[in-house]
Amino acid sequence: MAKPSVAVPEVGVPAAQASCTCPGTLLAYPPPRGAGVAAAVRRKCLQVELGAGAGLLGGAGAWGVESMRASSPTHARAAAALAAGGGVDVDVDEERAASWMARHPSALGRFERIVAAAEGKRIVMFLDYDGTLSPIVDDPDAAFMSETAFVGLAGEKQMRMAVRSVAKHFPTAIVSGRCRDKVFEFVKLAELYYAGSHGMDIKGPAAAKASSSSRHAAKAKGVVFQPASEFLPMIEEVHERLVQTTRCIPGAKVENNRFCVSVHFRRVDEKMWGELSESVRGVLRGYPKLRLTHGRMVLEVRPSIKWDKGKALEFLLESLGFADCSSVLPVYIGDDRTDEDAFKVLRRRGQDQGVGILVSKHPKETSASYSLQGPAELVDVRR
Repeated sequence: MAKPSVAVPEVGVPAAQASCTCPGTLLAYPPPRGAGVAAAVRRKCLQVELGAGAGLLGGAGAWGVESMRASSPTHARAAAALAAGGGVDVDVDEERAASWMARHPSALGRFERIVAAAEGKRIVMFLDYDGTLSPIVDDPDAAFMSETAFVGLAGEKQMRMAVRSVAKHFPTAIVSGRCRDKVFEFVKLAELYYAGSHGMDIKGPAAAKASSSSRHAAKAKGVVFQPASEFLPMIEEVHERLVQTTRCIPGAKVENNRFCVSVHFRRVDEKMWGELSESVRGVLRGYPKLRLTHGRMVLEVRPSIKWDKGKALEFLLESLGFADCSSVLPVYIGDDRTDEDAFKVLRRRGQDQGVGILVSKHPKETSASYSLQGPAELVDVRR
């Protein structure tokens, strides 16, 4: 049973900055141990990894074109990688794909196995947004919830209904690299937890209503948890500089996700990737407390603190009173390299103590236990 929650004051964020379009109150941290630990956790995660940040910027090879290609594989590149540098052998391709599926079987095909692991346990759902609840699209502002079996508004409603149905039975969180406000505008479900900016901006569901999901929300009274709040002025400054320096690169789009900055290159000619990478790295050389990471067709600038989607998962479990609890089964579904931090946390919990599901049509290295081919299959799981 969860111990009483202890509301803590918002960490280092003025009232004006704390305003948010998302309705409702925020989760307390941490319920089992008292308000004093929240500040300690924040101090711990604010240990800046200056050495790591400098390393990520040193050397063109580390974050150059090859790294961008590796993080954003097309089907052709995935096939070429599987062929190990030689001519593409279809039999070898299929054999390696089959081997990958054996290690990361379909969550649909192993659904009964997952249900068995959940027997007698409290399920907590964690969902990435882009590529999981929505398709990957050229324009990040058009990444509406949908699935391939249903297009347009019908598809958006279908996926939203699926997520709402899950949230009626289990505490459910959206964990995204996007700004929390923006994710909420896409999802529009007040009963969920939202962790934006790769978990650096967390908010609980709206005030309790007469439903099963609201009973989970009642445990989350408190305020926003923002472990990187002191970096906000620096992030704003870097965003403005990146907008200016990438303006001459056709197709580049710089997105301010509040606690991180995303530079999308999905529409950039591959011949310009090197120039784009050098432009971003050039700006960051003046900001040793920031680090550069990458995902699918995106370079991301983040504070160099010990915080990621895996830490956000652990934070939310503890906020719900499930820290170090063997009677809970966290399920995390995501498609991107940044989701691997959460998959690793679940794998460390041990067999049948957490379920990581990678959404991907192509084989790639992952710590997830299971796989899905795309957002449409996520709806199938709900059915």
